[in-house]
Amino acid sequence: MLRLALILRRNLPRLAGFATVPLIRIVFWLARALGTDRASDVGGRITRTLGPRLPSHRTAMANLRAAYPEWDEAQLQAIAREAWDNLGRTGAEYAHLDTIFDHDPADPASQRMEVRGAEYFEAIRDDGKPGLIFSAHLANWELPAICAQKFGLETTAVFRPPNNPAAAQLVQEVRRKTMGGLAASGPGAVFAMQGAVERGGHLGQLIDQHFTRGVVVRFFDRPVLVNPLLGKLARHHDCPVHGVRVVRKDGGRFLLELTPALDLPRGPDGLIDVQGAMQAMTSVIEAWVREHPGQWLWMHRRWRPSMLPKGAATPPIPASNPVATEPALDAARGR
Repeated sequence: MLRLALILRRNLPRLAGFATVPLIRIVFWLARALGTDRASDVGGRITRTLGPRLPSHRTAMANLRAAYPEWDEAQLQAIAREAWDNLGRTGAEYAHLDTIFDHDPADPASQRMEVRGAEYFEAIRDDGKPGLIFSAHLANWELPAICAQKFGLETTAVFRPPNNPAAAQLVQEVRRKTMGGLAASGPGAVFAMQGAVERGGHLGQLIDQHFTRGVVVRFFDRPVLVNPLLGKLARHHDCPVHGVRVVRKDGGRFLLELTPALDLPRGPDGLIDVQGAMQAMTSVIEAWVREHPGQWLWMHRRWRPSMLPKGAATPPIPASNPVATEPALDAARGR
């Protein structure tokens, strides 16, 4: 009996998650029935209202105070509410990911997606080489993988499944309908990712969240840990690395932008420097966040000084910091 109680206690959160499957599917159905614009508006309104009452709002505000110490509290609260709004819209838009890219070429008003850098999509699709693409939790961060699929670019997207098993199941179903290859982060995932690149494919990864076993880079002039996988793959395969971001526009529209290949730093051996490569990618992401701070996921504990390795080398700020002085594309080009 005691053993059964222990098993139930350990698995209660998971069992409770599965119990929410019908509820989550009903919410998904309602969002679908509302249509893309109304669902996005309702989702944004809900999280904009409820988000500031949640514990994670304190994390968002702490992050914002550290990133923008010169801003007053009213400005930071406004950015946090905008971030909650974006999160709610992104959640509601899951019900419409399979149609957001649909449009009638004869009717420009139906075009929700403006794509900049389409020539880079086409070039890396046709060059016969492997390639790496990094992104961040900006606007609707699911759209780059869908865009790659629409352009016929063979891409494996690395993703972290939601903690709630019901949500994870539903998100997985949506992603498999709209995206190319998928690799869930976790044990064994590195081998799947490396295999995709070795086969000449392309790997896409969100790199703006804390990674305990990562390398130290600077983000908003503070040290953070970032997953070094893309840097290691770039070093091993000497393949191009592009950044892709999404910007949320008014009227339920989006801008998707693919950068040219980054000019990554190399060591004395001529090989790409892993830490330097991850710093270059992080600097581009910082430029994106600074441009649209209300569209980034501030609720994540990105800065965790206590978890940095003891004696870890912290990269110095470049003398001419492209994040502070140049647009994101110029930073991507290495100017």
